[in-house]
Amino acid sequence: MVPLLGLNTEELRTVAATSGVQAFRGNQLAEWLYQRNARDFDRMSNLPPAFLESLQKHFIIGRSKIIITQRSTDGTVKLLLELSDGARIETVGLPYSSHYSCCVSTQAGCPVGCGFCATGQSGFKRNLTAGEIIDQVLSIGEILKETGNHGRGRVDHVTFMGMGEPLLNYDATVKTLKLLNNELGLSARNLTVSTIGQVPGIRRLSQEKLPVTLAISLHAPTDDLRHQLIPGFVRWTVAEIISAGRDYVSQTGRRLTIEYCLLNDVNDHAGEAQQLADLLQGLNCHVNLIPFNPAEGLPYTASPPQHVQAFSNLLAKRGIQVTERARRGADIDAACGQLKQRNC
Repeated sequence: MVPLLGLNTEELRTVAATSGVQAFRGNQLAEWLYQRNARDFDRMSNLPPAFLESLQKHFIIGRSKIIITQRSTDGTVKLLLELSDGARIETVGLPYSSHYSCCVSTQAGCPVGCGFCATGQSGFKRNLTAGEIIDQVLSIGEILKETGNHGRGRVDHVTFMGMGEPLLNYDATVKTLKLLNNELGLSARNLTVSTIGQVPGIRRLSQEKLPVTLAISLHAPTDDLRHQLIPGFVRWTVAEIISAGRDYVSQTGRRLTIEYCLLNDVNDHAGEAQQLADLLQGLNCHVNLIPFNPAEGLPYTASPPQHVQAFSNLLAKRGIQVTERARRGADIDAACGQLKQRNC
């Protein structure tokens, strides 16, 4: 049985035509999938019975099952979703004063294995399909509708920062970006793809003509320190990664985000701040300082506030734009680096 979720309108028009109905029925099908969050064919009241019968015979909608819903005191929502083959992933909804964001996973588990991230500890199972990725946005949207939307009508920002490395699942990631833009109507400028520094993927993405934000999870200004923190990802040097980021900015005109998780007495000294500033000189970017979020089995601790402030001040004095990410959802293990596959 073929999932319909993940097909765009043109592909759904082809499904309609090959099922013996007029192609415009594919437009109606797209509306049911992406605008009305349909989970079953019985809801699709404006489709001809013969078309529905054909769909039920050859296709499934492709929605996941919500296993657990957790809500943080700060309004963050985390869902544990079960996919059709039993694989489980997590996705997070984040309310802000100006928008509502969904943080999606692109893989079940993660093959990178950052030493300060719980996701890598759970191992890697497989890539997700475009349908399985966009399903997470639809699922968070359903929760929003149930809970009064937190003042927001829908998810309007999406970050590819959940479980997995998006650029190691390149085709599904790019197709999902296009679905979010064309089928859900989200601005490409409200979509962010985070990568650990997968250089070929960065260069490919720069040619897609999609004005999405690229976030590079750097976490260290030197190769030796980065290899210590990310021992499973040593193919490209820091210089090569930043060079690819510079090319992305040149090709797209979009400002680059540099993600930097501050670890106490590991990468948060004045020396690292100076090296980072040297590395980023002349680059249209901003540095997002991320607080380390503890998880069982991880050997690091968060940088104390005085280290964070000193690091931030030094970057700012060197002319580097810098922000500090607020810790959200930590009480339900929904913060950055805390997502993992669960068997509960």
